[in-house]
Amino acid sequence: MRNQNTQPLGEVIREYFKALGIDKKMREMSVINNWENIVGKSIFRVTREIFIANRRLYLKINSAVVKNEILMLRTELISRINDYAGDIIVNDIVVF
Repeated sequence: MRNQNTQPLGEVIREYFKALGIDKKMREMSVINNWENIVGKSIFRVTREIFIANRRLYLKINSAVVKNEILMLRTELISRINDYAGDIIVNDIVVF
């Protein structure tokens, strides 16, 4: 006899992470680990540090041109990051 209450393994894992309270941190780490896929090679190559704290994405960028580009595209980039994460994890970007 088969149990009628089955769920995909991925869903069970997501629920488990949520119950532990680490689901948001897992999404943040996913954004950081997939930074190249989110922004492309040109921005990825000049990114020296990246971390998220208090819903702010902190980026250390070596290129003044790319810093300016990120600041001009801030709203679009925040939207792209949050779409990738599937939740609002970033409200602001700080470039240093």
